[in-house]
Amino acid sequence: MNQKSGVLGLAVAALLLTGSVCLLPQSSATTSHPAAGARQIKPLVRVCGTSDLVERDVDLIERFIAAERRRRGFKPGQVLPANVSLGTIPVAFHCVYYDFGFFGGSEGLLTEADAQAQVDALSAAYTNVDFSLEIFTQTQNYDWFFHSPGSQAERNMKLSLGADSSEFLNIYSTGLSYVGLLGYAKFPWNQRKSPELDGVVISYDSIPGGLAPYDEGDTAVHEVGHWLGLYHTFQGGCRRRNDTVDDTPAEAAPFYGCVTAQPDTCPAPGVDPIFNFMDYSDDACLIEFTPGQVDRMNTMIQLFRPNIFQ
Repeated sequence: MNQKSGVLGLAVAALLLTGSVCLLPQSSATTSHPAAGARQIKPLVRVCGTSDLVERDVDLIERFIAAERRRRGFKPGQVLPANVSLGTIPVAFHCVYYDFGFFGGSEGLLTEADAQAQVDALSAAYTNVDFSLEIFTQTQNYDWFFHSPGSQAERNMKLSLGADSSEFLNIYSTGLSYVGLLGYAKFPWNQRKSPELDGVVISYDSIPGGLAPYDEGDTAVHEVGHWLGLYHTFQGGCRRRNDTVDDTPAEAAPFYGCVTAQPDTCPAPGVDPIFNFMDYSDDACLIEFTPGQVDRMNTMIQLFRPNIFQ
């Protein structure tokens, strides 16, 4: 590695230490929990806890990715066909639930069939990869169920339950909706620095058959998109770079709900990509990734997750 690449790598490493930021103020995993049996407050709109980065940070990450492409011998513009599956990604699905104890019953207790339905939804959404449920666990833990991103409870949960993140996609279902989130994920470039924290976390009620309008499993589809290197479609708003993918038109802000007429919030060509899995629309409206997004995911897999396939 030359000196310039080394300096860039150190800068990226420093950025990645703070790369996963919750959109809500973080709280301790052992405080502000609802009382047993309390009515859950659900998010009224989709809220993803995966961080939106400032333009300077995106520029730094994209320079790091370009350096990795050169180091690995990628030719300029080299991509794989968007409609060809690279292989099957093994999934370790970890159900974390809360037992009310004296009050009776539990919340968040999913079955293996529930996990399989979610994995099937992933396979249906992605044209470039398939997914296979290989590990299923159920764990009762109060702190982990109510954890927030970046908390010690998150770290403890993943250290205890996570399968080898170089060989598995770890999906954790918890009570994220209690802290106002539907899901969050780690970007692929985080995996080298903190492999033990890699993976995707979703609210248990966002799986297929869950709580409308987020009841088709598209929260996990969205978060796995981050796990494979995609930003939100509204990343950067109307700026030139936005989400770094050429065929996703710029979008000033996230879209909420579901309509047939696409708004146009930026002066650049194209209407807002409200049907794209990386926006905040209701599950019923989320139906597509673009070829450019698939190209980017394929590149991210080859650069940062080369051992993920069965």
